[in-house]
Amino acid sequence: MTVFPLASRNRVPFPTPNFMIKKPAAIAPVTDHSPGGETEQQRFERILSRDQFKPLKAVFDNLGMAVPVMQGAIITTNSYQMFLGKLGYRVVVVKQIHEQDCYSRLGLAGGIRAVLPVHDIATYSTLVTLVNYDSTVTTTPQSVDYFCDQLAEFKTLLMNRSGNAG
Repeated sequence: MTVFPLASRNRVPFPTPNFMIKKPAAIAPVTDHSPGGETEQQRFERILSRDQFKPLKAVFDNLGMAVPVMQGAIITTNSYQMFLGKLGYRVVVVKQIHEQDCYSRLGLAGGIRAVLPVHDIATYSTLVTLVNYDSTVTTTPQSVDYFCDQLAEFKTLLMNRSGNAG
């Protein structure tokens, strides 16, 4: 058996030219919007205050729960319905909700604490969620899907620390 040397072994090493390295201009450091002493609660609230999470923030604000409780529920669940269940809310899914009819039932007498519409421009529809005084959240299947996506995105930013940028 004959062994042929590889052509690359017969070559002379590539000569390295002498070149000067130019120092890059000073670049301003990327500012971290989170001060070094930011607490978990402050970070939670800062990420939640982004425009993309306004609908989710509206739901959170009307649940009447402390941030550490909500943060613990988010970390230990994988869906919007499970999250609400951890907070003691039962989710009632109905086929559709007529937003205007709900405002007449707003208050203790009508049982509705908050009417939370999300106007989805892409589908020309309004997703309505009702937070009720009897610890239920009434919503539609489309709203559940929407808030599952919102919660998943929020949880990703919260858990991966990528919420520190912007």
